[in-house]
Amino acid sequence: MSTPPASSSTAPLPVAILAGGLATRLRPITETIPKSLVSVAGEPFLSHQLRLLKTQGITRVVLCIGHLGSMIESEYGSGGAWGIDIAYSHDGPQLLGTGGALRRALPLLGDAFFVLYGDSYLPVDFRAVEAAWRASGQPALMTVFRNEGAWDTSNVEFSGGRIVRYDKTERTASMRHIDYGLSIFTRSVFEETDGAFDLAGLQRGLVERGKMAGFEATHRFYEVGSHAGLADLESFLRSDGSCR
Repeated sequence: MSTPPASSSTAPLPVAILAGGLATRLRPITETIPKSLVSVAGEPFLSHQLRLLKTQGITRVVLCIGHLGSMIESEYGSGGAWGIDIAYSHDGPQLLGTGGALRRALPLLGDAFFVLYGDSYLPVDFRAVEAAWRASGQPALMTVFRNEGAWDTSNVEFSGGRIVRYDKTERTASMRHIDYGLSIFTRSVFEETDGAFDLAGLQRGLVERGKMAGFEATHRFYEVGSHAGLADLESFLRSDGSCR
């Protein structure tokens, strides 16, 4: 079993944000800007993500960018205005998929790192997630939420604090939880991967081999992957006071 590296400081793990997709469900908005720059409650969505990460003590972010990604880099630069060190990993001329994008970014991420979807806003305690991963002794961890099909289609069977099954294509009646949108990986799990591939397939394989720990989040997730999700998050941010 691959053991999580010991924490060398109080600083949390770096965060890779998967922000390279085409965001087809948000068209026509995303025909001219990437999803990360779509306005929510008066600011680009990425600003809300970075503010949330800053409150969690995150000091380093790697943005995996593709479609119109240069616009994100021009807007946020090295992250000095946010007090966060921001680096960029480009897909290049061909889309690499979520898994391929992470593999390309490995030199910027170190031995272990969080992975956050580029359309997810997650009110969860990152420190508690990291602590659960370190205690598990596993090379990876997935956060899950008891969704019961409410916010999206459930895709995780979670029982006794353990992920029993994960599948985004073949759902079962026992799947009452959903992939929350935040994971932790050690770079070792990418050693046998290559080319363009979807992260979900890698995660499914880790679950099947018993190498994926689980952490259950208790607050629902928010996302900007659709127009309905965008309106939902805007309402939450304005009522919650999480925007300026």
